[in-house]
Amino acid sequence: MSSAFSNILQGAVERIPGAMGGAFAAGDGEIVDSYAAGDPFAWAVLTAHFGVIAAHVQAALHTFHYGEAEVILLAHDKLDIVLHSVAEGYYVLVAAQHPAPLGLAMDTLASAAVALREEMR
Repeated sequence: MSSAFSNILQGAVERIPGAMGGAFAAGDGEIVDSYAAGDPFAWAVLTAHFGVIAAHVQAALHTFHYGEAEVILLAHDKLDIVLHSVAEGYYVLVAAQHPAPLGLAMDTLASAAVALREEMR
């Protein structure tokens, strides 16, 4: 059975060519919900690892009093990751095959973040 969160994630993943999955997670990297093909454990590990990276980025920004990061983009040889803040430390993440259409991915995640925020209320 799908949830409102997984429906939002599915819509985002399906709009991004080459996307392999999306996750809605707490600031500690624990998945609230996800939509992805493949091994759910591997997806949870990927989400948690990139949640740790996001926490380090946020800590660095706080050190310099720059505020919160809204979007974090990580491009790898075979995989591109886009994280977007949602609210209260939660974030949405999408992973796509490199080279991903990053502008589209960032716009799509911005819309997904708004929908997830509304659903959290």
